[in-house]
Parts: sequence; structure tokens; C-alpha cells
Amino acid sequence: MKQILIILLYLPLLIQAQVQYFQVSGQIFASGADSIFISQQFGNTYKNYHSSPLDKNGNFELKGELPSPDYYLLRIGQNSLNLVIRDSSRIQVYGDGRNLLQHCNFVNAEESRQMHEYIVLNTNWRNKADSAMSAIKADPTKEAEINNYMTQAYSQFQTALQSFVGMYANSAAIILPLSGIQIDQDFASYEKLIIPLYQSFGQSTIVQNLYQQYLNKKQERDAANPFAPGKSVPDFQELRTDGKKKMKLSDLRGQVVLLDFWASWCGPCRAENPNVVKNYQKYKDAGFTVMSVSLDSNKDKWLAAIAADQLIWPNHVSDLGGWQSKVAQLYHVQSIPFTVLLDKEGRVIATNLRGAALEQTLQQIFGF
Repeated sequence: MKQILIILLYLPLLIQAQVQYFQVSGQIFASGADSIFISQQFGNTYKNYHSSPLDKNGNFELKGELPSPDYYLLRIGQNSLNLVIRDSSRIQVYGDGRNLLQHCNFVNAEESRQMHEYIVLNTNWRNKADSAMSAIKADPTKEAEINNYMTQAYSQFQTALQSFVGMYANSAAIILPLSGIQIDQDFASYEKLIIPLYQSFGQSTIVQNLYQQYLNKKQERDAANPFAPGKSVPDFQELRTDGKKKMKLSDLRGQVVLLDFWASWCGPCRAENPNVVKNYQKYKDAGFTVMSVSLDSNKDKWLAAIAADQLIWPNHVSDLGGWQSKVAQLYHVQSIPFTVLLDKEGRVIATNLRGAALEQTLQQIFGF
């Protein structure tokens, strides 16, 4: 079996980590190797920290110091196993060197076992996908049948992957599904995994660098996002429901404001309105209000929806321009409902809070 998975990238160290004492022993029989190594991989090269001979039965013992609590590789010939070494680890590893993927056991190393579980899951999926491609190449007439089967298989793989992430959310093993996410393509998923990983294994130099990479990307994204938390939003003036008087967003300065883009014809908007009304009634005397910007083009339907949904706050505006609404264009609204929660100085707290998320955020702000 070739190396199972490369998990380490060359990244500059952020801090000088603490020394980690360790002991790894066990038996890897029938490996064909005469030595075993504790290593890390940087690009295409290995850094070996300790080595031990394998006796004729495959028994070994490695112990000593490592640079820090971190991710390491137990290398046996062309094979390798992923290890999480921390907390004065005394790990035991037993396996069949002819097939470590399927026949390997970890003792006193639960996070290492979890990493191996992920590798088995991922490798089995990749082997299945490769077999499907080979089958299609051998008989193109079966492409539709095989693609249908693989669609179901991929769905099962994704379900198993989500189950893994859910079960081991606070484990160092989460670095493996994290490594499969492109931060530029799926920032939200990357963020969801890196934060608890940093909280659970922040001693790791590898995790520290990945977390710094995440912070740098977040700062870059926030700089490009006009509605990032803490930013001030553009002021505007728009017509009220009478079509004559105008009001400005800045007229509400000093209150926490939910700026709500909606329309009478928007089903999800109407479904969320009762939740907004409930929160307005609860917090209006504490300094919370709503400013609703309608993307309606029919005034009668707009006013009828306000009445029907009992949107009792006075701050309703619209130029009845529909998707061409000047305020919607100013705020780059692509879909509705779209909301921006603003603090008393007109700075962004969060966007698109709905349901329980809106209620929880207001509870945190007002303390009840």
C-alpha cells in the first residue's frame, strides 16, 4: 500500500511550540521493512525525528522528544499512518504491513484512530469512483447506469462524511476533512471546521498556521464585503407609505435597526414577518426598531401586506420600483428577504438573520 494521505504543508512557524514527550510501540508484521520512523512531511520531503528497528516479528518501540504536540507520520517502508501526538502520548499501534488500510488498530490514541477511520472512508470512495471510471471506459454503453449508481453512492459518502464531522467536531481528526475543502471555494465550510479545530488543538503548529491562513482570508473577504460586521452602511432617503413624506435611515440613529428588504409577493418574506413582529414587540421599548424597504411596484398590494402581516412599526419606505428600487441597487440586493442588523451608530452587526438566529442575537444585545 502506498502512502495513505499527505496531511502536512510547508508553512512558516508562528510561534515556538513546547516540546512534546512521546512513546509509540507495537507490532507491524509482514511489512518487509527493517525500520520504522516518526516523521513529518513538508511538500515532497520528510523530516525524521526518531527511528527504531523492527524485529523479525515486527515489534518496535519509539520514544523521546518531538518539537511540539502536533500531527506526525508513523512510516514503515512505503506505508504511513497518521498520528496525533500530545499529552505525553503512550500510543500502541498494531497492524498487518501488507494492508495497513484495512488491518490496523490503535490503542490509547483515539484521535489517531479517528483519522484512520476518515482515511478508510475517503479511500473507499476514491476506489469506487476510479472503478466506475474504468467501467465506463471499458463499456461506454453503461455510462448512464453507472452514473446513476455513482450519484447514489456519492450521496451516501457525503452522508457518512457529515456524520464523521458531527461525531468528531471537537477532535484533532477534523484536520482531514478540512484539508479537502478549498478555502476560496467554500469559505463557510472551512470556517465551520477550523474554529473548533483551533479551539481543540491550538497547541499544534500546523493548526496555528492553518488558523492564521483562515484569519488572513477572513480579513481579505471582510475588506471586500460592504456588509462585514463593524462596517458603516450607506445612508439613504426614501418615500414613506403616503408617497409624499420621506425618511432617512440615519433618522433612526441611536436605535438598533433591522433594515429589512422585502415585498408583498415574496413568500419567504411573508413567512418571516411574524418572527420580525414578535421581536419588534419584545424589544421596541429597549431601543430596537425595523425599517422595511419594499421591492413592490404595486402600492395597494404593498399596503395590504403591511396591514395583513401587522407590521406595526412606522418605518416603511419604497419608491415602488420593484427590482429597480434605488435603495435595493445601493445595497446590491440580489434576492429577498435580505436583512442587515445595525447597531446604534449605524454599523453592521450581522446580515440575513432569520428565525431563531435573529432572536438569539437580539437577546445577546439587550440581555433578555
